[in-house]
Amino acid sequence: MGEWTYEKAGVSIERAEAFVDYIKEKVQSLPRQALLFGSFASGISLEGYKNPVIMMTTDGVGTKLKIAQEVKVHHTVGIDLVAMNVNDLLTTGAKPIAFLDYIAVGKIDLEVLKRVMDGIVEGCKMADVALVGGETAEMPDFYPEGTYDLAGFCVGVCEREELITGKDIKPGDIIIGFPSSGFHSNGYSLVRKILESKGISYHDRFEGTDKRIWEVLLEPTKIYSREINNLKKAGVMIKGMAHITGGGIPGNLIRILPENCKAIVEANRIPSNPIFDWIR
Repeated sequence: MGEWTYEKAGVSIERAEAFVDYIKEKVQSLPRQALLFGSFASGISLEGYKNPVIMMTTDGVGTKLKIAQEVKVHHTVGIDLVAMNVNDLLTTGAKPIAFLDYIAVGKIDLEVLKRVMDGIVEGCKMADVALVGGETAEMPDFYPEGTYDLAGFCVGVCEREELITGKDIKPGDIIIGFPSSGFHSNGYSLVRKILESKGISYHDRFEGTDKRIWEVLLEPTKIYSREINNLKKAGVMIKGMAHITGGGIPGNLIRILPENCKAIVEANRIPSNPIFDWIR
């Protein structure tokens, strides 16, 4: 049988190193650069802060990945990974400054992982964050070949007095909502089961458009950095923010409300989105 090697065990050092080289090349295009990128640890410089608070988040993309892997479109979920973390961070008033990724695969497919990384880098550009590091784990005995999972980690910073906690919310304050680009990265286990039960293929046309259903479902999660920055520039006092993810408006808005407050959301004032109307 011969001597055991990583290759015989299903782990390719060569493919992993080729992917690392690709990542190093891609991150050079980012406007914000990491310190000691490629070392055992890397970071980002903090300049211009008097009393900084470091905020951190972690999140993934969930079973939206199953659709991406089935239709073999991989860059959009890279954007999703950044967006889900950045949007969580924005709710605290922190400015996202650094992002890290974790990619777990059964077997490294270099072209697939390059497309995922393309999306991650695109998301970092959109959010103006540095990609400071990550990990790619090839685990052939754990993940079936052709599958992968993603996790992201984001770091942000703000002055302590600018931290947004929701504690100053009072009765009479106005709620402002920003529209989503679709399902974002939540609810896909339910969506997939509904489509399966109806015999609907991801390659079917989405009604009233020239798009396939998978194109609509894989629409990347919107990153709200620009909207939040515009509110701040306009002088709007933001007392609390909620990232509407799993649990919807009822499950997330309540997380920032003081005990003496309730939120009144008028459903008829929320703009309709064709994908939500369709799935109903």
